[in-house]
Amino acid sequence: MLGYGNYQRWLYRNGRPNRVARLKDRASVELLKTGISPQRTAVLSVQGRRTGLIVSLPVIVTAYQGDRYLVSMLGESNWVRNVRATDGRAVLRRSHSEAVRLIEVPVRDRGPVLRRYVAGSPGARPHIRVSRRAAAAEFEALAADLPVFRITAAASAVDQPDLWREPVFWS
Repeated sequence: MLGYGNYQRWLYRNGRPNRVARLKDRASVELLKTGISPQRTAVLSVQGRRTGLIVSLPVIVTAYQGDRYLVSMLGESNWVRNVRATDGRAVLRRSHSEAVRLIEVPVRDRGPVLRRYVAGSPGARPHIRVSRRAAAAEFEALAADLPVFRITAAASAVDQPDLWREPVFWS
């Protein structure tokens, strides 16, 4: 029998979602857009770096010291590379859309955000190699492997991407 942690790892084997995970993510995106979900969840939409198509996926928004952050539980994933390629331009959605700029947090500053993320994200715990009660040093040791982005408001119309059309779900 597959335990919860093994099931979560199976869904994202090799750092990519399998067919079941893609279906679950698609359903999550639709639910999250309605706003009927925990406050810390949202839909991230970003333009694909190769295709130019809009890619949407469910994310956990982590609050830490008055700022909001996104963490990639799978490390260097496609959404991370897409965000970097678009210079951080993206849209966060719940019941409404918010044009944002995602700014990558330096490795030396990621530890406390990672600790907060793991504490509030049970679904991510199987993918991250430390306990939510681990010492700060253990989170700092993981920081280079887990990209973290600070969420800021889009500064101008130039920063607001054309992400308002229907998304293409990642595969």
